[in-house]
Amino acid sequence: MLINLVVVEVKIDTKEKFHAITLPGDSLSATMTEELGACLLPYLQNDVKNIVLILKDIQNIDIAAAEKLLSIQQTYYENNASFVICELQKPVEAFLEKNELLELMNVTPTESEAWDILQMEEVERELLNDDPNDAKKGE
Repeated sequence: MLINLVVVEVKIDTKEKFHAITLPGDSLSATMTEELGACLLPYLQNDVKNIVLILKDIQNIDIAAAEKLLSIQQTYYENNASFVICELQKPVEAFLEKNELLELMNVTPTESEAWDILQMEEVERELLNDDPNDAKKGE
């Protein structure tokens, strides 16, 4: 039995509240995205769980890869963590728009804006995690 594995080498820059992950190359395939998912999901067990995925070099993406990114994003949100994609190139953005996936993804033009989204989502989670019964105790 032959098994072909594509090794994805990514650049990871760990910040205080998130990991900025830059994907190399000009194309993102389903196989690469599957492996990326296998690499990213363990971050949910870390103290710093949030991910900013930088796709500045990616010019082509296939539908299976896009759907896998959406699935990874959903898994992050289900686990109270943020997953933001930034620096999409025009062909990728157009492809996602055409396939009605762009509006489902958390996408920002820059890493700085992705950081802003992460901060807002952290505040939102903190507010939602406050016990509503605590407010009633003071009444």
